[in-house]
Amino acid sequence: LDRSGATGSRMKEAVAINKSLSCLSDVFVALSEKRGHIPYRNSKLTYLLQPCMSGEGKTLMIANISPTEASAQESLCSLRFASQVNNVELGRARKRIEDADGSSQGTPVTKKQRAGTPLKWSRKK
Repeated sequence: LDRSGATGSRMKEAVAINKSLSCLSDVFVALSEKRGHIPYRNSKLTYLLQPCMSGEGKTLMIANISPTEASAQESLCSLRFASQVNNVELGRARKRIEDADGSSQGTPVTKKQRAGTPLKWSRKK
């Protein structure tokens, strides 16, 4: 908040964003330590991201850092957060297939799918 000089509603928004990021950090710590309880409900952000981080999806984090000396502390915090996130094992991504009745089942993603190569389907004669 010091660098941005935010006041009023922008300051409240910045505080809320920082709280959400702190809750996200708590979720990543709980996941990396394989705790029984993961605090997804501590913020709207973590609640919305729960399906992505609970083994039913892939998660990608991009850390935005600045090369300027004035941003060194913020960049260091971003790199520490990214390092913490990198230690989390979410498990294998699963592909959801829905049946005609609306039920779904997860199937493991193959090496070709992980590599980005589209699967080729062939018909048996």
